[in-house]
Amino acid sequence: MLHVMINGITRVLSVPSDMPLLWVLRDVVGLTGTKFGCGIAQCGACTVHVDGVPLRSCQLAIGAVGARAVTTIEAIGETPAGRRVQHAWLDREVVQCGYCQSGQIMSATALLTSIPLPNDDDIDAAMAGNICRCGTYVRIREAIKLAAKARDA
Repeated sequence: MLHVMINGITRVLSVPSDMPLLWVLRDVVGLTGTKFGCGIAQCGACTVHVDGVPLRSCQLAIGAVGARAVTTIEAIGETPAGRRVQHAWLDREVVQCGYCQSGQIMSATALLTSIPLPNDDDIDAAMAGNICRCGTYVRIREAIKLAAKARDA
């Protein structure tokens, strides 16, 4: 049995310790906002926070999570930065197909938590590896900048 804190709730899970966190979240816990993209940690669709650090859940074994807290897209709006990012995403109409957006939002939120007023280089570094098939990168950048400015509002 594994005890894992997911979105503020301690879950007792009977799963193999080498099961990817992504499948635990989606198939065992029922949190389907985190998406499967490539399965090799290259596209960013499966990004979640583990103790506030954005990590690819498709390659992270549940046993490696340990006592660290997992936050998914379902709970990121409960954080100040996450709420600002979600509002900015809507304001800038970032979403087209939407498939990559949970991972994009998780990475953007981690960025604004660590660097409240990021410059373009900060944004590029934080968002590298988050692929958007629809190519909404310009709107993603605009939304991140809007969310950063909103911290004072």
